[in-house]
Formats: sequence, structure tokens, C-alpha cells
Amino acid sequence: MKRTAAAVSAAVLLFPLTACGGDAGAGDGSTVTVTVGYQSRTINTVTAGTLLRSLGYFEKQLDALGDGVTYKVVWQDYATGAPITAQMTAGKIDIGSMGDFPLLINAARGEQLGRPTRLVSVTGYNPRGGLNTIVTAPGSGLTSLKDLKGRKVSTSVGSAADGTLVRALQRAGIDPAEDIEKLNQQPAVGASALAAGSADALSQFVAWPGLLAHQGKAKALYDGARLDLPTFHGVAAREDFAKERPAVLEAFLKAQAQATDHLNDHPVTAAEKVAEITGLPAEVVYLYNGAHGIATFDPAIRPRLVSALKQDVSVLKSAKLTGDVDVDSFVDDRYVRRALGTAYAERLAATPPAAASEVWPKGSARTRTFGSPAGLLGHVAAHRDTVRAAYVPDATTGTPWFADKAVWVADGRKLLPFVTPETAREYVDGHGGARVVTYAEALERAS
Repeated sequence: MKRTAAAVSAAVLLFPLTACGGDAGAGDGSTVTVTVGYQSRTINTVTAGTLLRSLGYFEKQLDALGDGVTYKVVWQDYATGAPITAQMTAGKIDIGSMGDFPLLINAARGEQLGRPTRLVSVTGYNPRGGLNTIVTAPGSGLTSLKDLKGRKVSTSVGSAADGTLVRALQRAGIDPAEDIEKLNQQPAVGASALAAGSADALSQFVAWPGLLAHQGKAKALYDGARLDLPTFHGVAAREDFAKERPAVLEAFLKAQAQATDHLNDHPVTAAEKVAEITGLPAEVVYLYNGAHGIATFDPAIRPRLVSALKQDVSVLKSAKLTGDVDVDSFVDDRYVRRALGTAYAERLAATPPAAASEVWPKGSARTRTFGSPAGLLGHVAAHRDTVRAAYVPDATTGTPWFADKAVWVADGRKLLPFVTPETAREYVDGHGGARVVTYAEALERAS
């Protein structure tokens, strides 16, 4: 029989679940359904979800197997990692992508229910933790973490953003269990609570902080990169599926690598495609997924990311969301190593691109980089009507942020951007003569 690979839309969720995933090898003997769970709006998973699906690379890789089997790919879109884990442990999803904290819960639930899963690749990562941000309402008087004491803070318990909140508060001398009122809410609900004033702050993962800041609905209070602890999203696969269908899993990982290369080679085009599919502004997608964005994309499982995952276990245990998790057993890079061959070592040795100031001109498929934030400001000042978006790296953490949403400091002839007021204030306190200036004043100085 001639093999074909068909992508099935999210409408397949209306079909009986036994038609999707199920035990490895489910099908009628000549047809195998492969079910992939992903989060379209969690945009640093796009190389294993939104972008990958749109490019059709997985289906093409399956077509190339030549094993006489017809493969049907079912893509299921979710808002968070929790339902993906539930479906994986029920045997209904074969491959799923999610954040580091949800991955640990995935590992724990899989072992607990006798449906073990394995971390098989990474999607997007930030080596310092910049994928998570705490924001407040635009008119809020809160300017530091210490101001959160006694306040209501929305987050998604068990997410990486919750982990950032817990660690950040602890470093600030605030007990996250006693000194704040934590609201366990989905990102969209938390955003609404912040807008309504029923939450004083919101701690969330990509792309919510950047989206709300871009829309003028929030301002940054804490940059997760200040923790200097990696955060990442990755791909998990059911162990039984991986063992019975290793060639299929390797085809997925080859396709993920292709999607990664496409994103890195065509960052503006990729951002616009993801924006079109998700409804997110392309400027926000590029903030995270751009050439010098907050996320770096590569499927290699780096030792530093595994080390960070081990440190995350204690946070989940303290919240009573998991017990011990054997991270070394959960991480399995055999499939991605085989899928990528000699290129794997090269990817593993690669480093994130250097921080840079970028302008995205209107109507252009390319951005322009500048050697300094002041150089970018000078360009923006002279081309105000032709700039679609401008991005600058935080002077302390390197986290990219929108130039017009950054906190600017003038230090002599230098103009320095910061994601949050607190980091800007710390710089000013340590540098005599430095002072915070408005964005308009920064533009005027640069011009």
C-alpha cells in the first residue's frame, strides 16, 4: 500500500479518543495514528508545535520512512502543559511539548500511573531565566518585589512562572506561602484579574508578559533573568511509544531540527507565520523568537538545562505538587542524538547569539541591528514613522524588551535600558550622576 502522511486539524478532538494516540502502534494494521500535543500560544515551543505543524516537516519525514505504513498525524492544541500530561498518561498523546516545571510533573505522573515518559529534546530556552516575568498594572505604584508583601499575585501553580515567583520572593526575603496571597489562575484569567484590579501582579511565562506590555496593559516588575537559572521548554514522549516506534520519534526530532533551522534562518518570516496562526502580534512573537530574542531554539539537551531541572524539583516538592523525580532517568537524549547524527555535537556546543539592539522596519522581512541602545534610539528618532518595533537588551541581564517599554537611564553620554524600575534604580544608586529618564527624553538625547 502506498504510504501517505496526513495532518488532521484540531477538529479531530471531536472523534473518540481511541482514534488518537492510544497504545503505540494503534491503528488498523496498516495505518498508524501519531498524536502530538502542543501549545500554540506558548511560542517558545513552536519548533515542536505551531511552526512545525505549519511547515509540514513531520509529515514529510514520515513519508520518507518507506516502511509500508500509512501515518496519520493528529495535532492537539492546549493552553498549558497539564492537559497534555493527562492525555499522555492516559495513552492518548504520544509526543507533547511543555515547560520545564510541567515536564517534571509529566515525569512524576507518568511514573505514578505506570505510563512513564521521557524528555527527548528541547525547544526554546533562556540560559538566565528570562522567559518568565512578573508584571503589574500600568498605573501601579509597585516598583520592587518587596512591594508585593501582603498583595495578591496571580500565577499558574506548577508552572515555570510560579517557580520564578517563588524563587524571586525568597531572594527578596518574602515568604511565598505566607506573605502574599497567591491566586492560582490560567494566564488569560490572570491577565483579566490584573486588568480588573483583583490581582496586584501577574507572574507568567512566554508570551503573556511581553503581550501585555506591548498592549499597554502591564509593565514589568521583575525580570526572571535576575535569577540566573536556565528556563526552557522541551518535548516529552511516552516511553512505550518511543520503544515501539523509535523511527517515528526520530522522524519527529529530525523535523523539529528542520523547523529550528527555519526559524533561525528566517526569524521575521517565522514570527509572522506564528502570529498569523495564533493571533498574537508579530512584534511580540519576535521579542521572544527573534534573531536576538529572549528564547534560543535548539533541540540539544544541554547539561546545564538538566542541572536546572534538578533544582526545580525542590520547588515542586515544597508546593506538594510532586515527590522526588529521578531527572536522570527522565532525560533520554538517545533519540535526538540518533536523529541529528554528527550535527548533535555541533548543536550542543553552540551558544546563544549575543545580545543586540534591533529595529524592525515597517514592511521589511529583515531587522537591523545596532552596536548600542543609543545607536538604536538615534535611528528611531530619525525614522519614527517607519519603525514597526524596536528591541533593546537590559543593561544588567541582557533580556530583550521593547525600547518604548524599557526604563531608561542616562549616565553621562550613555543611555542604558532596563526591563524593570528596580534594576534601573539599582544602577542609578551605584553610579553617581546617573538618572532615570523618560523614553521621549532618551530619544531626544540620542538624536
